[in-house]
Amino acid sequence: MVAGAMTDETPIPIALTIAGSDSSGGAGIQADLKTFTALGIYGASVITALTAQNTLGVSAIHAVPESFITAQIDAVADDLRVGATKTGMLNDGAVVRAVADGVKRHKLGALVVDPVMVATSGDVLLRADAVEAVCDLLLPLATVITPNLAEAAHLLGQPLAYDEAQMESQGRALLAFGPKAVLMKGGHGAGADAVDILITQDGSVLRLSLPRIDTGNTHGTGCTLSAAIAARLAVGDTLEKAVRVAKKFVHAGLVSAVNQRIGAGSGPVDHLHALPKS
Repeated sequence: MVAGAMTDETPIPIALTIAGSDSSGGAGIQADLKTFTALGIYGASVITALTAQNTLGVSAIHAVPESFITAQIDAVADDLRVGATKTGMLNDGAVVRAVADGVKRHKLGALVVDPVMVATSGDVLLRADAVEAVCDLLLPLATVITPNLAEAAHLLGQPLAYDEAQMESQGRALLAFGPKAVLMKGGHGAGADAVDILITQDGSVLRLSLPRIDTGNTHGTGCTLSAAIAARLAVGDTLEKAVRVAKKFVHAGLVSAVNQRIGAGSGPVDHLHALPKS
């Protein structure tokens, strides 16, 4: 042994993403792993679907069998100490059941559920049979869920929230499914500021507001936000701190992406904005 060498290994925070693959690299698994890296977290992944997509849209989806999703979860959990997990695109009810079962069996840390239903391009990513399974099986396990306005309305079978009061009301309604907290994302709303509202089971309400960024490069913002929350929870942040850090991280990524050009459509947020540029 080298003199003075430490004998105790320093634990490395690990976050797990369970989501679909985006071949263009702007959302899904790829966005999550970039976000984990940018925030100094070791990232592991379970791929639930392969998508053929770019900044213009999704042209094909190839679902991963639920048995192989289970095998991936088991392989990660049998070897790595996962501090937090986030879920993204889950495609159908069988996949949701496999993921919920794996999360329960392995106790994969704090759980951030991003109920991905529709891509930024408008392509539908979640089958109808999966919505009920998400509400019944996955939301009760969640530390926090992160729906945008359209996703919250779809989960509840209600019209789109049109102001902050409606956002808070729908967030409280989603708490009835059992998550510890709901982060209602207002990024797709109107107004000069992008307002998110965090509502918890203990009745607390936190309003988070940052100036809206005028940019078409918004691909992957939802994935990035939920991944950033999971990353901060993995290092032991409180939920409130994790959400605050995540919102600022996405905001900075949008600012950095204003003048970048990747693809001909809705380009990605700059996940690596904090890292040195070549």
